[in-house]
Amino acid sequence: MFGKLQEAKQKMDEVKQRLDTIFVNGEADGGKVKATVSASRKLQHIEISEQLWQENDREQVEDLIVVAINRAMEQADNVSQSEMQAIAKDMLPGGLGGLGNLFGK
Repeated sequence: MFGKLQEAKQKMDEVKQRLDTIFVNGEADGGKVKATVSASRKLQHIEISEQLWQENDREQVEDLIVVAINRAMEQADNVSQSEMQAIAKDMLPGGLGGLGNLFGK
């Protein structure tokens, strides 16, 4: 049992490292604001078009930055959840790791 726990911890550490290398994007106002975030939810880059600065006031630009970052964070959450589900599936075949037969199935 201890070996399985150690293996699970190692796999979780591997997933966390992999999430640091996966990047997703979020955009606002037709791509005039772009945010890049790692799947581990670390903001990597913000890009704001010059046109956006010229057409909008500071408050509007700030609002669009927030929208882009939030969209990128949602994508990061989706990737992270998918990675975690994959690791859980590998660790627990059949959903319960052999315990599925416990109740007569």
